[in-house]
Amino acid sequence: MATDSPESLMTICTDFCLRNLKGTLCYLLDNEILRLHPDIFLPSEICDRLVNEYIELVNADSGFEPHESFFTLFSEPQSTRLTRLHLREDIVQDQDLEAISKQDLVELYLTNCERLTAKSLQTLANFKSTLVSLSLFGCSNIFFEEEHLGRYDDTDCLVNPTRQILSRDFTFQGFQHLRFLNLGCITKGVDVEMMLRPLTCLKALNLSGIQMNDISFLTQWKDTLVSLVLYNMDLSEDHIQIIVQLQKLRHLDISRDRLSSYYKFKLTRKVLSLFVQNLEDLVSLDISGHMMLENCAMSKMDDELGPPSTDPSKSSIIPFRLLKRPLQFLGLFETSLCRLMHIPAYKVSGDKNEEQVLNAIEAYTEHRPEITSRAINLLFDIARIERCNQHLRALQLVIAALKCHKYDKTIQVTGSAALFYLTNAEYRGEQSVRLRRQVIQVVLNGMESYQEVTVQRNCCLTLCNFGIPEELEFQYQRVNELLLNILIPTRQDESIQRIAVHLCNALVCQVDNDHKEAVGKMGFVMTMLKLIQKKLQDKTCDQVMEFSWSALWNITDETPDNCEMFLNYGGMKLFLDCLREFPEKQELHRNMLGLLGNVAEVRELRPQLMTSQFITVFSNLLESKADGIEVSYNACGVLSHIMFDGPEDWFIVEPTRHEVEERMWSAIQSWDISSRRNINYRSFEPILRLLPQSVSPVSQHWATWALYNLYCPLLIKEGGLPLLLDVLKMTTTRQETKDMARKVIEHCSSYNEESMDTLL
Repeated sequence: MATDSPESLMTICTDFCLRNLKGTLCYLLDNEILRLHPDIFLPSEICDRLVNEYIELVNADSGFEPHESFFTLFSEPQSTRLTRLHLREDIVQDQDLEAISKQDLVELYLTNCERLTAKSLQTLANFKSTLVSLSLFGCSNIFFEEEHLGRYDDTDCLVNPTRQILSRDFTFQGFQHLRFLNLGCITKGVDVEMMLRPLTCLKALNLSGIQMNDISFLTQWKDTLVSLVLYNMDLSEDHIQIIVQLQKLRHLDISRDRLSSYYKFKLTRKVLSLFVQNLEDLVSLDISGHMMLENCAMSKMDDELGPPSTDPSKSSIIPFRLLKRPLQFLGLFETSLCRLMHIPAYKVSGDKNEEQVLNAIEAYTEHRPEITSRAINLLFDIARIERCNQHLRALQLVIAALKCHKYDKTIQVTGSAALFYLTNAEYRGEQSVRLRRQVIQVVLNGMESYQEVTVQRNCCLTLCNFGIPEELEFQYQRVNELLLNILIPTRQDESIQRIAVHLCNALVCQVDNDHKEAVGKMGFVMTMLKLIQKKLQDKTCDQVMEFSWSALWNITDETPDNCEMFLNYGGMKLFLDCLREFPEKQELHRNMLGLLGNVAEVRELRPQLMTSQFITVFSNLLESKADGIEVSYNACGVLSHIMFDGPEDWFIVEPTRHEVEERMWSAIQSWDISSRRNINYRSFEPILRLLPQSVSPVSQHWATWALYNLYCPLLIKEGGLPLLLDVLKMTTTRQETKDMARKVIEHCSSYNEESMDTLL
């Protein structure tokens, strides 16, 4: 059973300050520019956290508003110190890096910051005396600069102002402390060798996705380089001969995406043997995606002998028998080798089993979404067909992937599908509140970012695994807005429409009136009525139609504003049209009459129900046997509230008030008192107000009958018993109503003997 450990005080304070900058650390200069209060000094531990969490919030929380001048808060090292920053996506611009150019940065990770240009290369020079770690992964425009070609015309307008050209003169000259460098997926055409040549003591280098025929320049760091990543570089024998000279390597990654392009190079037994023999310090090797030209493995019969072992001497991969110790990590994803029995590594990425798949997701999420999506797809199959043994780890990894690649459609599709199975009832008891909230956040992010049918369906289905509304209440407004947005296109995919309407209905059931009013103002009532209108046009009464009426029933409960919207937007016409078009649909009739009961409870709206057409329809429904007594009961409830206004407000000629009253008495007397009711009242107040009155005895009788089969503790709590005792004393009350009132009092006595003794 997972327990909820509280957030750290640092996390809570950081989040609060970022969401309330003007009320905590800052003030607004000229009502638009953020400025740090002059008496504040923040050390690097806090400043780093503020900036990194700010980036996370902008990426993950749609309700968080980014500040254009945020980075200027950290422009002066005298008051703010920055040392380690992890910035990602197109939030970061040239002026942001320039704003912090006076800081002594030690670590700067820029990931997929596509809005950065060559201006930021110039800014990097400000950090050259302190920078130890630098990543420019996926910053595809950082080597481009604007060339001004334009001229001014007679009206002083610039014609053809700029074009993008590749900056070729940047080098790491003067970056004497730089040890860790990631240039993965940088712009084609950049002279990597020239740029890196000034670095004298490089320890880690990532050249993922860069095609280089000659990597001999790497040998200048053969005594220092401990990590080399050449993912998706088209290798040759020449590359291998250079790699094996880098004898200090502890981590080597020559993996590839097997689907990205055709590779001539094939891994052989000889190549693997060269790695083992020459790279004696190796603890991590990734050869994922490679095809093997020769057989590097033992025969299947020999491989299956004995239990799985990490002992190199027993290795099923023959070249690895020469290892002095098991590897810490071995990447074998999408290779045949991962399915062997004896693999000399403590952690293996592959597609053989759950452990290998989870290792793959963990290893490749940050920089390889194309691989990660396929690994998550394998996890989806495991979760769907089998039972996940490490489901908490699986859930956390999928959440991390969805957060990291919010705008990657493939990951959003596979990840949202996996979440559906990883959050179902089987695993629910082991998941903490915090973890389930993280799931909800990434699901809503997916719904927000993608209108694509599969993502929307997966996200909606996943939300169905949560307690509604209680588990979604912390994001109540946002989830309602997203669901209503799904339902606006009335030609939406049928399955998504059905799930979204079901969720909308559940979200407005059993919540307080403030929530209902807020959702009503979002367009909830109008959206449901449009869905109903579309179904009427198609002459279809399905779950969408029934759920839409049920949702309207729930959202109008004790919420006059929403009831008024229903009337103003033509709800009564749709009610009559549905009755006429679907005369045999009992559940539909029940939902519609329940909704109209809510409308009838609002004194100011009842005159709009006082037409001959409506009163005749309600009176005829008194005789309905649909859904047991529910339709008849609800119709009688509507009329009871209308009757309660008295004869002076009965301003129609036909049918007469007396005729309707007689039909109501007849209907109530025909009902079976032991009928099982299917209604869930949040409050009995609308019913209780019909008790202490003599203007409409039939309304009083309906109210006592209604209370008999309802929840006694709530009736007692809301003061119903004294009102029932008053009914017994009233001279205008009919005998059958008094008899029913006594039954209700007796019925409640078994729930609260002590209260009854006090009353009597």
